[in-house]
Amino acid sequence: MEPEIDKPEFEVLLFDLGGVLIDFAGFDELSRLLPGSPGRSEIRSRWISSDAVQEFERGDIEPDQFAQRIIFEYKLQMAVEEFIEQFVAWARGPYPGAIELLRGVRRTYRIAALSNSNKLHTPIHRRSIEEVVGSFYFSDEIGHVKPERAIFDHVVRDLAVAPERVAFFDDTEVNIEAAQDLGLNAYWVDGIDALRSQLQTLGVLEPSIE
Repeated sequence: MEPEIDKPEFEVLLFDLGGVLIDFAGFDELSRLLPGSPGRSEIRSRWISSDAVQEFERGDIEPDQFAQRIIFEYKLQMAVEEFIEQFVAWARGPYPGAIELLRGVRRTYRIAALSNSNKLHTPIHRRSIEEVVGSFYFSDEIGHVKPERAIFDHVVRDLAVAPERVAFFDDTEVNIEAAQDLGLNAYWVDGIDALRSQLQTLGVLEPSIE
């Protein structure tokens, strides 16, 4: 008989949104728009490190300024209004099963969301899952972006909980490392299936029976 593994005790489940609970199509759409259709990982890395993206996600620039800079940065052949229209549509809403998953775990845990977001996507994200999320932390409203320590400090302080009582799920490794440095239990997941599997491993969800 195998010995039982001690499961960590959490009070708060803290979720990134795009790529974890919400289908964000931006990297695939950008790949489609660019010459040579660069891979998703290349696009993702370039996007995350973009000064224009970070400034927009801190709330420092307006949508039209952001659009102009991205169009220039990526040499896109489109008008500002067209880019903004497409950009808004990149937020496709919760993955199938995400709402039901959160309904199940919120009976036992406090549910919060921490997302690098922006003036255009934040209201869409909030409306799409507010029925099952107790606290939202959006970068454009806080003025800091992941992986900056300040945004994690803000979340832990506002939740009034010890970092070790928080389980954080994100699809970007540098964000996981930053959260772990602060003492949070942080887990890399990519997509709703990976999230569900990780929650089952942690004992937060019961294993599904096929």
